[in-house]
Amino acid sequence: MRPGLSFLLALLFFLGQAAGHLGDAGPPTPSPSFSTFPGIDSSSSFSSSSSSMSGSSYNGSSGSGGSVSQLFSNVTGSVDDRGTCQCSVFLPDTTFPVDRVERLEFTAHVLSQKFEKELSKVKEYVKLISVYEKKLLNLTVRIEIMEKDTISYTELDFELIKVEVKEMAKLVVQLKESFGGSSEIVDQLEVEIRNITLLVEKLETLDKNNVLAIRREIVALKTKLKECEASKGQNTPVVHPTPTPGSCDHGGVVNISKPSVVQLNWRGFSYQYGAWGRDYSPQHPDKGLYWVAPLNTDGRLLEYYRLYNTLDDLLLYVNARELRITYGQGSGTAVYNNNMYVNMYDTRNIARVNLTTNTIAVTQTLPNAAYNNRFSYANVAWQDIDFAVDENGLWVIYSTEASTGNIVISKLNDTTLQVLNTWYTKQYKPSASNAFMVCGVLYATRTLNTRTEEIFYYYDTNTGKEGKLGIVVHKMQEKVQSINYNPFDRKLYVYNDGYLLNYDLFFLQNPQ
Repeated sequence: MRPGLSFLLALLFFLGQAAGHLGDAGPPTPSPSFSTFPGIDSSSSFSSSSSSMSGSSYNGSSGSGGSVSQLFSNVTGSVDDRGTCQCSVFLPDTTFPVDRVERLEFTAHVLSQKFEKELSKVKEYVKLISVYEKKLLNLTVRIEIMEKDTISYTELDFELIKVEVKEMAKLVVQLKESFGGSSEIVDQLEVEIRNITLLVEKLETLDKNNVLAIRREIVALKTKLKECEASKGQNTPVVHPTPTPGSCDHGGVVNISKPSVVQLNWRGFSYQYGAWGRDYSPQHPDKGLYWVAPLNTDGRLLEYYRLYNTLDDLLLYVNARELRITYGQGSGTAVYNNNMYVNMYDTRNIARVNLTTNTIAVTQTLPNAAYNNRFSYANVAWQDIDFAVDENGLWVIYSTEASTGNIVISKLNDTTLQVLNTWYTKQYKPSASNAFMVCGVLYATRTLNTRTEEIFYYYDTNTGKEGKLGIVVHKMQEKVQSINYNPFDRKLYVYNDGYLLNYDLFFLQNPQ
């Protein structure tokens, strides 16, 4: 109860008691004098001087004030030695618990927030469950379709495949006997059939649906075997991989090895365009130095190149002669007999650079040649004019407006750069990815995918015949910037997005 209210109640009680005494004793007494009043205690006390009160104790039941004092049960009174009346009223603690109500309201608010948060999570989970139900239903339908599919593979399918492989193996043996010796193509087929046999054995323990893939490979092998069997009656010469270096006593290129990665070019991965190879000199075929000519990062200007006496020096980046020119353009560079042949920058002129002095020995205009990206190779810019070297000497591969972009082949005098003879093909140059010459035969490549090229076309300047080929060439990177052939070691030197690769070529033993 508030302190002011306690005081008023105590005052009313005292006045009631005083009135009772006045009615009994006669003359009035002095007004009460309060000595103490605790403001916020549960008890209140007050005092008054009266000559009529002497050591009596009040219990709230006497005189006319009894009706007021009945409201209070805990009331006591007394008079001290000096005649002062002292009364005490003890009130119960009925104060309203505001602080508890506030704590209760805060707790209720916190619980409400938590409940709302959990309720939102439950709603999200309900949505996710709905999505997953739809996915499961979709998967169920797909599985039912697969179960109803009539295509199935059993052990019988594998047994049939094994029988087909055995039949092909027997046919290969017969082909080898009919050739009277070893054949590169037949040997390769034999290896592939052996690999197929191992693959079938593995597939029996794996997913049976992989049978489709193996069947496709078997169809391809059967096609190759039929071609070999058909060519048997035409007295096809036996493949000979290593004819005499520098000679043309063979029937042309029939296969190529897997690439041998020499290294990244000496200027780094950013220099993705360029050329490299080995010099060929008919007088000293085994003394040819190695050269690497990366273009600047613009893929156009040939400015720096290096020369190495041996392949070991090239691999170790030692004993290199680094030289600089300011007029080379494109990746069509070739080296023959200690001279480098380049397309002059921004012109159709060609130049012979002496490697000993690093000076231009001769320049010449290539008649009617298209230049500056008019008819460059596919995926390779600034290679309208492409030099090539083979057993017969120096060649240049290009296009003209008159040829409507088809490949033109010219034989050059390696000293004066005069055109000695020219051949016109039916192959559009921008559809080929690159080209090279071997024994007077042009071989053109094209891109199959990011890891495979194909030697798909040839033109024989000795006979004027042209045709299609299907020799697969594996590569390390996506684009082939240049291909150079060396007649001594029978290798192709390929510049592949900054990497230096080389390949061994395989030839027919006897000329057709």
